[in-house]
Amino acid sequence: MDHYDSQQTNDYMQPEEDWDRDLLLDPAWEKQQRKTFTAWCNSHLRKAGTQIENIEEDFRDGLKLMLLLEVISGERLAKPERGKMRVHKISNVNKALDFIASKGVKLVSIGAEEIVDGNVKMTLGMIWTIILRFAIQDISVEETSAKEGLLLWCQRKTAPYKNVNIQNFHISWKDGLGFCALIHRHRPELIDYGKLRKDDPLTNLNTAFDVAERFLDIPKMLDAEDIVGTARPDEKAIMTYVSSFYHAFSGAQKAETAANRICKVLAVNQENEQLMEDYEKLASDLLEWIRRTIPWLENRVPENTMHAMQQKLEDFRDYRRLHKPPKVQEKCQLEINFNTLQTKLRLSNRPAFMPSEGRMVSDINNAWGCLEQAEKGYEEWLLNEIRRLERLDHLAEKFRQKASIHEAWTDGKEAMLRQKDYETATLSEIKALLKKHEAFESDLAAHQDRVEQIAAIAQELNELDYYDSPSVNARCQKICDQWDNLGALTQKRREALERTEKLLETIDQLYLEYAKRAAPFNNWMEGAMEDLQDTFIVHTIEEIQGLTTAHEQFKATLPDADKERLAILGIHNEVSKIVQTYHVNMAGTNPYTTITPQEINGKWDHVRQLVPRRDQALTEEHARQQHNERLRKQFGAQANVIGPWIQTKMEEIGRISIEMHGTLEDQLSHLRQYEKSIVNYKPKIDQLECDHQLIQEALIFDNKHTNYNMEHIRVGWEQLLTTIARTINEVENQILTRDAKGISQEQMNEFRASFNHFDRDHSGTLGPEEFKACLISLGYDIGNDPQKKTGMMDTDDFRACLISMGYNMGEAEFARIMSIVDPNRLGVVTFQAFIDFMSRETADTDTADQVMASFKILAGDKNYITEDELRRELPPDQAEYCIARMAPYAGPDSVPGALDYMSFSTALYGESDL
Repeated sequence: MDHYDSQQTNDYMQPEEDWDRDLLLDPAWEKQQRKTFTAWCNSHLRKAGTQIENIEEDFRDGLKLMLLLEVISGERLAKPERGKMRVHKISNVNKALDFIASKGVKLVSIGAEEIVDGNVKMTLGMIWTIILRFAIQDISVEETSAKEGLLLWCQRKTAPYKNVNIQNFHISWKDGLGFCALIHRHRPELIDYGKLRKDDPLTNLNTAFDVAERFLDIPKMLDAEDIVGTARPDEKAIMTYVSSFYHAFSGAQKAETAANRICKVLAVNQENEQLMEDYEKLASDLLEWIRRTIPWLENRVPENTMHAMQQKLEDFRDYRRLHKPPKVQEKCQLEINFNTLQTKLRLSNRPAFMPSEGRMVSDINNAWGCLEQAEKGYEEWLLNEIRRLERLDHLAEKFRQKASIHEAWTDGKEAMLRQKDYETATLSEIKALLKKHEAFESDLAAHQDRVEQIAAIAQELNELDYYDSPSVNARCQKICDQWDNLGALTQKRREALERTEKLLETIDQLYLEYAKRAAPFNNWMEGAMEDLQDTFIVHTIEEIQGLTTAHEQFKATLPDADKERLAILGIHNEVSKIVQTYHVNMAGTNPYTTITPQEINGKWDHVRQLVPRRDQALTEEHARQQHNERLRKQFGAQANVIGPWIQTKMEEIGRISIEMHGTLEDQLSHLRQYEKSIVNYKPKIDQLECDHQLIQEALIFDNKHTNYNMEHIRVGWEQLLTTIARTINEVENQILTRDAKGISQEQMNEFRASFNHFDRDHSGTLGPEEFKACLISLGYDIGNDPQKKTGMMDTDDFRACLISMGYNMGEAEFARIMSIVDPNRLGVVTFQAFIDFMSRETADTDTADQVMASFKILAGDKNYITEDELRRELPPDQAEYCIARMAPYAGPDSVPGALDYMSFSTALYGESDL
């Protein structure tokens, strides 16, 4: 017996090591066990032509016990002793017990002497041990223990039946419906389950026992009256009897497994066929829409009216906005569906899908290109036609607009030029009138282009035979005559203004000099007052020192400024003397400035008052900047330590993740120690945050004492925590992959060593060429035809290794591998994707031979299968799917209605036509 059998034996035998002798004293249980165990033994002994009547008496000499073991095991035991003395009986029983022990069964407190003496408890315990080993141990459902597997089998088989709830091997069977349900599930013709009643357990039990004995060759091991009359039937008796049902129906279990495999394969095929039909329909609809749309876009028959052409343009815009976008989505979805279908077919070992002629993705793309070409030409034609029809209307409207604008501008200009307002004006007013006149002349010159444009448009309308050309010409002539008259009046007014200007120029010269000197001095005083009152924002000692220096320089200019003030006031006094001397009629004040001597003196006094206030503000700011500098140095000292520490930890984690020191568990432990040390560093980060808060409260925005700011530290700290957590997770995933796929530590080390060797830049990823060389170094042959790894490098493998160093190689297989490890086409392969690929390459997949073998089980080992067998074992939709596609069987052993499941299986995998 191998290790697995021993382990299983120990698991299911463990409860029997503490054989409950007190329960055996219960007469009802002892009676049930006697009858059940006796019937079970006789079901096997009758094969040898004998039986027992009294279980504790007939096994005392050991002969029938040895015979029973030979029948149920199929092996020969040692030759028995034929003597009738006690020593001969003990010897025979010991031979039987030794044989049981050789099968991995641990017998507790059961000795040969007790069996020879007819000890009922020991004899029943020994028979139960035999039943467990040879009738129940091999029962396994979904890797459960024998008892749990048998219970799970019963639950699954009786699940569809109402009033049946199997939870144990005692009271769940008292009403008899569980036994009837097991029989009906496998042989529905033997029992009319619909007539059974839960409140009539005796009838249910007797029906099940009689049918099992008559039709299933299962001896009657229990009495219905005993089960009904016992509060809790004996579990071992029930298990023994139920195990007989399991073995009787084991063939049906195999058929169910085969049916499940076929259902899985057929489901994949049905789904793929539906995707193919969807692609064909979507492709047909899209091509039909393109076929209908292109002639509409190629229609170049122009309309006679602007409204009709604009309607065509609106229809085209509706096409672009409403009709085309859904078709763009359909085209994109079509390509997505096609790629998805090809991927599913490849993953399920099916041949690639080839659309019908004219419906390939390339055909659709070509048709789409023709559509867009026609669309482009149609839009250009529409715009040209609309421009052509718009031209005449646009020219006429443009003439009217420009003429109206010009006429509005000239309105009142002739009356203005004829005025003689300059005769009573002062020199300043004369200057102003001259400036105004110069501006008018500039405006007049600017309008020259508009007059020329009006004339050009009128000329073009005449050349195009515009229907209203006479009115256009009359209006154009009127505009030109008026334009000539305005030019003459403008020249005459300029000459009059210049003569009057010379008369008042001498008096005005002093006003002008005053204004020229007063204005900049006034601006200087206003600027000085603004600067002296201006709030300042500085961030360093150097900046406040610069402001202080500038202020001192300003104070040094005050004496010169006072001299300029006195000179300006002197000019104003001289003007007053001239006016009084020559009795000049000066209307108003200085025309060149509104600045009075009083204003100059007032502003000068204000400047003198603001200077000491500025001195005090600069002194206070200097003290504040000294405090800020101390905060900068404090923060910089800590940041210059923490920043490099984070960088060093990041580099150390990177080295740990690519080195191979110890097992993956050792690497995980080492990383978790690093994680703990990193978390313990958190208080220093918090202290730096406190210092940073003080800096922010002080509105400090730069720090020359460090290159690190708080955001850098935060990001680095978060990246450090994320990197250590992600690295730990990657190692945990590698452990899960190793354990789930059965990869040894040596294989993992080999994978990691190869990966690291070709990861030249230590980025944790491989480029396509690096990945190819890595696969070759592991013995994976990358050629145009996929091959399995052999674990060795032959001549071709060695040539492939040379190819990885720069020679040419086939790319078909390598492209397939890259589509698996890099589905997003990022151009890199991570170590986790590399491990997943290496483990996936060894995984099993369904094959045509496996499906044929499953069909053969359903067919009862025949070379064909019938419709009734398919409908009985498969779900209705999948049964009909097979019947519709299976060819008739033509072999020499064919019967009417026989179907060929072999050709159907090969067709599923593209090895023949379906």
